[in-house]
Amino acid sequence: MKRKWNGWQAAGLLILAFFILFVIFPLALILYKSVVDGEGAFTLEYFQKFFAKKYYWITIWNSLKVTVCSTFISVLIGMPLAYVMKSFRIRGEKLLNLLIIISYVSPPFIGAYAWIQLLGRNGLITRLLNGLLGTELGGIYGFAGIVLVFSLQTFPLVFLYVSGALKNLDQSLLEAAESLGCTGWRRVWMIVTPLIMPTLLASALLVFIHVFCDFGTPMLIGEGYRTFPTLLYNQFMGEVSTDDHFAAALCVISIVFIICLLGIQKILAAKWSFSMSSMRPMAARKLSGSGNILAHAFAYLVVAFALIPQATVVVTSFMEIKGGVVYTGRFSLDNYRNVLLTKDNTAIFNTYRFGVCAILLVVVIGVLVAYMTARKQSAISSALDFVSMLPFIIPGTVLSIAYLYAFNKPPVFISGTALILIIALAIRRMPYTIRSSNAIIAQISPSMEEAAVSLGASERTAFLRVILPMMGPGVFSGAVMSWITIICELSASIILYTTRTRTLAVAVYSEVVKTNYGNAAVYATILTITSVLSLALFFKLSGKQEISF
Repeated sequence: MKRKWNGWQAAGLLILAFFILFVIFPLALILYKSVVDGEGAFTLEYFQKFFAKKYYWITIWNSLKVTVCSTFISVLIGMPLAYVMKSFRIRGEKLLNLLIIISYVSPPFIGAYAWIQLLGRNGLITRLLNGLLGTELGGIYGFAGIVLVFSLQTFPLVFLYVSGALKNLDQSLLEAAESLGCTGWRRVWMIVTPLIMPTLLASALLVFIHVFCDFGTPMLIGEGYRTFPTLLYNQFMGEVSTDDHFAAALCVISIVFIICLLGIQKILAAKWSFSMSSMRPMAARKLSGSGNILAHAFAYLVVAFALIPQATVVVTSFMEIKGGVVYTGRFSLDNYRNVLLTKDNTAIFNTYRFGVCAILLVVVIGVLVAYMTARKQSAISSALDFVSMLPFIIPGTVLSIAYLYAFNKPPVFISGTALILIIALAIRRMPYTIRSSNAIIAQISPSMEEAAVSLGASERTAFLRVILPMMGPGVFSGAVMSWITIICELSASIILYTTRTRTLAVAVYSEVVKTNYGNAAVYATILTITSVLSLALFFKLSGKQEISF
């Protein structure tokens, strides 16, 4: 009689120990440093310092204004676009879906850089308008510029979530509403919106967290408009003040704020919670006349506007530039020669090397965590489910600061190494793979494993030979999203990198800060092309036409 394989308990404990070391311990150390002074005595002076000076607490208010406005605009664009694309026959729908996904996977700081190229003080459009109108426009900086960049980058997330929810909307409900005289956008507001409200709240929350935690965009185009992430970065890395304890207090404030936000979202979600199944899925109908023109114009214009950043970085990478800032109007390969032939290409190779190592870690741990939380219910699996999701909601700057506090001395001294960067990238983006794998496991009947075991296979063999191959599509889908976000990660990389471990995302940011726009365009183009090719590979191998959440 074969001995029952109980390796899941051992694997669960090992993975839990990994998360305790690289998630719980650094965050606990952050909390400790925030409430002790240089002598080790308990104090709340660092929190009092933050709330006592308007210079500090105004950054929270600024971040809230940016976040609320960006989230509202994202919902205002993403939800109608999803409804139009699902309700009406739009020519080129598959291509539009792909382009929307491409606009989403591009990091926000690249969007900020692209809009600087267009509407900065020396931007192409700014110079054109100044020449035509005889004015001196100040450029796209401050609050409006930040909101513009975030809105265009995050509305695809709302679009993807709402599109998935509309698939489960029964056509008979819409027909019943229409028979009662509820048509057009009135039907959308009174019938469709309440039905998809749980999904809408979830997507809005993700947009909110994404915008609130982002550091690169406010740093590039915020100028005098200071947000909380920029304050946190400057307090830890700035030349004026580097108070570790105050920076730790700021980290704690951001974590508490996000946890409170999650609590509010759960309360609202519970209020709107219900199950919905579609016997007759929503059917796209053909429009005619002005309605058809308006629907196509809306879809095409939104997608075109969202793709401006990607198109800008690619085009400007081939334009001749003088002094790092001024474009001559002529096309040239000088930027690529400067980057690929004369500069150190460590950033390019590091991005792919670190990305591959991180994604291997993501897939191995993510699959095991997903399986244990879905099939092996226990205290260990519950703890894994909770702790594995924490890094996703915690700002990258907070996690990286915590890592430098925790791992800059023995017994675990990995600061400044590639290992700390790989672990941070993997930990931050693992939830994509875990959730995607969870979704596919839920569709696999436990009877498949039971049948394999009844035929003499061990529990381990059943998992490796039966379940794991069936998990392939879900794992692959999550791994692609993890990979794209890993190579584009800036918030964690900007604090953890050294000259030897610089990545493409850091290179883009550094070159923009140094006003070397030609080099920045090349690095950004390489990132963009890599993301597009990764998506193309996903669609080719999976046979899917879209990414669903």
